[in-house]
Amino acid sequence: MRDKLIYGAGIFAALYFVRNLYVILLQLPDEALQGAVYRIFFFHLPPYFAAVACFFGAAIASGLYLKTKQWKYDVFAVSATEVGLALAAMNLVTGMIWGRQQWGIWWTWDARLTSALITWLIYLGYLMLREGIKDPSERAKNSAVLSIFALFAVYFTYKANVWYRTQHPGPVLTIRTGDAGTIDPAMQAMIYHNLGAFLLLTVALVAVRMNLEDSQRAVESLRRRAHAIA
Repeated sequence: MRDKLIYGAGIFAALYFVRNLYVILLQLPDEALQGAVYRIFFFHLPPYFAAVACFFGAAIASGLYLKTKQWKYDVFAVSATEVGLALAAMNLVTGMIWGRQQWGIWWTWDARLTSALITWLIYLGYLMLREGIKDPSERAKNSAVLSIFALFAVYFTYKANVWYRTQHPGPVLTIRTGDAGTIDPAMQAMIYHNLGAFLLLTVALVAVRMNLEDSQRAVESLRRRAHAIA
């Protein structure tokens, strides 16, 4: 079942990306103020929202693990966290490229940028914590607690450019009905289309990572048994 999900989501994601790239590169016009560089937003905002979905899913799975002690939830939590960390890194890197073109610098200690980096480091710490604890039960329990509390950092990052008006642009997407937003509707629609492609890719990657985690745990179990016999 998981293999079918990998192939299905992966194929649809690839086709979706091809369609989106055609529209982004050949159909959408340049933005009035930013020119062609604004197209990086289509690969900046969608990975961010996909990463948030991963972190939120990991927190839910962590809570379910703490309640049920079922390993499948820990497997999903670590898999979603790793994929989310990669997507968050993509968000940071593309943001730096855009900032270099628009602000003339690669990095500034803006509230949104700084909180995004701190959030990324927290989830990197989650993976480091798992590597540092050998006992599987203790590893799953401690990392589950960290995953749940890390959501506060995710929320702070989301609200940072609303609470603190620093250098990072304010919200541009239309969220509420009747809200005009600050971005052309065709460009906003393409952001949502590319988010769909990234979510499909995320599903495929999380499923692949879960397969790897299952294999790794099987190897660890065999090692413990061999060590016990020896």
